[in-house]
Amino acid sequence: MSVAVKRAEKTIAVSEIFGPTIQGEGALIGKPTVFVRTGGCDYRCQRCDTLYAVLPEYKGDWKPMSATEIFAEIQRLSKQTPILVTLSGGNPAMQPLEALIDLGHEAGYTFTIETQGSIAQPWFAKLDYLTLSPKAPGMGNPWPTNWERLDRCLQYARQGEKQPAICLKIVIFDEVDYAYAKELAARYPEVPLYLQVGNHTPPHVSNTIDTAGLLERLDWLIQRVTEDRWYTVTVLPQLHVLLWGNKRGV
Repeated sequence: MSVAVKRAEKTIAVSEIFGPTIQGEGALIGKPTVFVRTGGCDYRCQRCDTLYAVLPEYKGDWKPMSATEIFAEIQRLSKQTPILVTLSGGNPAMQPLEALIDLGHEAGYTFTIETQGSIAQPWFAKLDYLTLSPKAPGMGNPWPTNWERLDRCLQYARQGEKQPAICLKIVIFDEVDYAYAKELAARYPEVPLYLQVGNHTPPHVSNTIDTAGLLERLDWLIQRVTEDRWYTVTVLPQLHVLLWGNKRGV
């Protein structure tokens, strides 16, 4: 690729690229993947566990990279072997990721995105997997869910010839979050829904996670779902939290 073409490429704010590791949550839990974590987010959740990819004071740590540069790093990490690429953040939907997806697909890589559904992009239709994770009240996001924008995310994802596998994922802390998940399921009964217990001791709260507390909350959530006979939902732990706590880049 010529220097002129490289300069014409849109840059993507990248917080970190790491892996291969495994996906720690949602429908692809346990799947080997390389993570591309973008910088910047339109939300300010109090219980966010990746503030270094969200807050503007960390912007100096983010690197502007072209799709070509990012894909070269993905190939280096995966040793040229096609693998699932997880686009995360922050909110990766803020970034121009279409060219990266196209590059990866040409080489046999697959792509999933983890986004709260507040920004819809036409290139969602090019993804292999789309995880929409609107924030329940327990995450401490000051803005309520914009259902119209979430609807648009689904509409864009479904407009292509090859539609991504779509799922919803909700982090649960308490009964209020559980009720929110019920509302979400009622609005989108055709979309698979995954519930997982949130980390109540994120990095900015404590360097050490409360494993016993997480498992206790997970047991509570399992009991809550079974008591309600809510048999269409899937309950999961945040596997990466149980394995590596608040350690970054795994």
